[in-house]
Amino acid sequence: MTQRLMLLDTASLYFRAFYGVPDSIRRSDGTPVNAVRGLLDMIARLTTDYAATHLIACWDDDWRPQWRVDLLPTYKAHRVAEEVSGHPDVETVPDPLEAQIPMIRRTLELAGIAVVGAAEHEADDVIGTYASTADMPVDVVTGDRDLFQVIDDDADVRVIYTARGMKNLDVMTDASVVARYRVLPGQYADYATLRGDASDGLPGVSGIGEKTAASLLGEYGTLDSLLEAAADPDSGLSSPVRSKLAKASDYLAVAPKVVKVVRNLDLPAPKKAGAKLHAVTGEERRELERLAGDWNLGGSVKRLLDAFDRYA
Repeated sequence: MTQRLMLLDTASLYFRAFYGVPDSIRRSDGTPVNAVRGLLDMIARLTTDYAATHLIACWDDDWRPQWRVDLLPTYKAHRVAEEVSGHPDVETVPDPLEAQIPMIRRTLELAGIAVVGAAEHEADDVIGTYASTADMPVDVVTGDRDLFQVIDDDADVRVIYTARGMKNLDVMTDASVVARYRVLPGQYADYATLRGDASDGLPGVSGIGEKTAASLLGEYGTLDSLLEAAADPDSGLSSPVRSKLAKASDYLAVAPKVVKVVRNLDLPAPKKAGAKLHAVTGEERRELERLAGDWNLGGSVKRLLDAFDRYA
């Protein structure tokens, strides 16, 4: 079997599962298990359909790193549940989902799925590092278009994009990013910086939308080159664009570092992290099967075990 690494944007997937599977599915004590069930079903299907041989559930050890907030205070500010001076920000997570996260971690552990996070970094940065350094083809599974920046046909890095639901997955490559946004994946972070992204609290450059951002990057290649042209009175950049960039100079000085995923974290290599998929046997299998009953996980555990049995 040809080796292929699958990287899960885990929070993106369990949020999708939580909102996509009825929360009437509960344990005997009343705790919802819809996110657990949905995530396990996703993993069973994804690893099978895309022939993954290695799998890492990338984790948000810090969903809103302070170093990003220091650069851009609006970064994800609208997602903060309650700001308490001197304490880490808490992301707004529905209580019924919060209660399921320990169950998600436990089932992933029993299934032998590697879970990797990094202090002071988001799952996106873990993904960016593995996507840039893995010695095998990579599929990134996410509903976050910011991760389009890691797509690289030459390195065989794709994004399995979940925004339209699990029944309508989009396999994003260089060509599909260009078709959708008129920029290359390597330009996507600059594109997002210019046009902004309300979901991440990025204001963008006022007056520069998607079409203008794509057009400018098509002409100048990178944000740095565009800003060099803006500083050169002899360049052909129009006065209105110069003015807009000048007004956003403080933002543009910091936003690129916030938007670009980190690609050089000190992480264990996939094989050392235990990413190689394998059949679940022994006590771990028995415990998963027991939890399937105790936690009312239905056929989700069986589907996961069946999917992993092919690696025996």
